[in-house]
Amino acid sequence: MGFRDLLRNRWTKLAFWSLLYIAWVVWLGNYWWLFGLIVIFDIFITKKVKWAFWKKNYKEGEKHSALLDWLDAIIFAVIVVTFINMFFFQAFKIPSSSMESSLYTGDHLFVSKLVYGPRVPETPLTIPFTHNVLPGGKKSYSTLIKNDYRRLKGFREVRRGDCVVFGFPNGDTVLTRWPGADYYQLSRECGRESVQRLYGPVMVHPKDKKDHYVKRCVAVSGDTLLVKDGELFINGELQDSPEKMQMTYKVVTTGQKINNRFLEKLGINISEVGYDPYLPGYPALPLTEEMVGEMESFTNVLSVEKNIDTLEDGELYVGTDLFPYVDSLGWTRDNYGPIWIPEKGATIDLTIENLPFYERLISSYEGQKLEVRDSLIYINGIEARDYTFKQDYFFMMGDNRHNSLDSRYWGFVPEDHIVGKPRVIWLSTDHNKKFPNNIRWRRFFKFV
Repeated sequence: MGFRDLLRNRWTKLAFWSLLYIAWVVWLGNYWWLFGLIVIFDIFITKKVKWAFWKKNYKEGEKHSALLDWLDAIIFAVIVVTFINMFFFQAFKIPSSSMESSLYTGDHLFVSKLVYGPRVPETPLTIPFTHNVLPGGKKSYSTLIKNDYRRLKGFREVRRGDCVVFGFPNGDTVLTRWPGADYYQLSRECGRESVQRLYGPVMVHPKDKKDHYVKRCVAVSGDTLLVKDGELFINGELQDSPEKMQMTYKVVTTGQKINNRFLEKLGINISEVGYDPYLPGYPALPLTEEMVGEMESFTNVLSVEKNIDTLEDGELYVGTDLFPYVDSLGWTRDNYGPIWIPEKGATIDLTIENLPFYERLISSYEGQKLEVRDSLIYINGIEARDYTFKQDYFFMMGDNRHNSLDSRYWGFVPEDHIVGKPRVIWLSTDHNKKFPNNIRWRRFFKFV
């Protein structure tokens, strides 16, 4: 028997696919799935059941049906792509500018779930190629079957500095008439009843169906984070900034606008550019450190000064804007913390003063019934003076630091919300331009 004949042999095919299937079952950790070997054996050896019931068996010389052939190809593609999306890679599009100039609005990514380990689908009954909603706004999944959270073995844990795709923590409750808004932030500002009346009704998503965000992990569980005058400190040590990190700068000009072509050449997102003739110049132009040097060389630029928010600046971004929404802390987006990132197995003293930091973690992410009565804290009906965390948490920030709604605004990201790590940009389009000028050819198949 030649090598080619060996590859075509049904017993060789059976051995190959059986080994792959067994490896997947061992990885999955649910050995009931080993009964699937019966199906594989029947497909290659006994052939008693027509598993591909939609596929027609043609007689010799019979004309093929193009419609049935297309149906077979589509069903095969749906099964394979769905399996790959669940356990290996998933396509993701950058919806906002929060990670520029590292990741651009309009970047289409392949996100690897293997790095941190894929989550076993908690709501597996989903219409293929959808995440949580259909084009009309209705749910694209059913909760008739619900699995407990479980993560399969990955290559490593989340590290500081990783770009991470995760389920938006505040995305469990979504306003049907304003799905892109943060329901909890609007409720704090305008009142829950008013928000639901104006933009409701609300739609509640399980954690594996929350909208996906991408940010950079700047602190892992057990770390203490501090932002001082825009500089990031972890456990008291100053951290290196990401290579493409942006801050906003006040750029004063001689009274002339800078040509948009020059701004685009620098890599600036034109949709974030706002010129103020009374300055004259740009009050908040997002720039990397490299861009600052080039901006200062322009003949019509008089000065370039970094914007740093302090309480003296009209109390910007404090109180109800920043997590944990306590006015007395006096934090701003550029002077934030110190804040400790909760760690699995760590026990803290629980007080009325520190409860705002951990209330949502205990009640929403860890499923405990939390109440406050007569200035005393009760968990599951029992007075609690301490609490032990059941999972790890992370602190995420966008590289576009002054144009990013991140952990400074909505708090910690639980471990069970982690989806994966961006690996490859396979397409990138600029929504500010028309086809074909909107295609960023230089970003095709760029590794992240």
